Amino acid sequence: QVQLVESGGGLVQAGGSLRLSCTASGRSFSIYGMGWFRQAPGKEREFVAAISQKGASTRYADSVKGRFTISRDNAKNTVYLQMNSLKPEDTAVYFCNRLSWYGSGNPNVGNVLDAWGQGTLVTVSS
Repeated sequence: QVQLVESGGGLVQAGGSLRLSCTASGRSFSIYGMGWFRQAPGKEREFVAAISQKGASTRYADSVKGRFTISRDNAKNTVYLQMNSLKPEDTAVYFCNRLSWYGSGNPNVGNVLDAWGQGTLVTVSS
């Protein structure tokens, strides 16, 4: 079982930026797509962004397109989420996961392969 450790969350004002990181244990990082999801209080966990195995394909939820950028460094077993122009509605706990997904269409929570990590809390104040 791969372990996932998210970091980089915090409190930021609306319009600000944060960069999240997710590091995965194990040797199989580079053969899977990776995704970011988020869960706001009282809401279901939702897809945010995904990146294919070598980074050639990326997908975004409509709510974050043009503001968030997903990237990965396979040498470091790490996937990143650069979040710009943050809005209060981006407030949530952010999670990453490996995906059974190969670049077509948006993945969802049904595509994740591993147990969820602890996530990292992003709070955007207005």
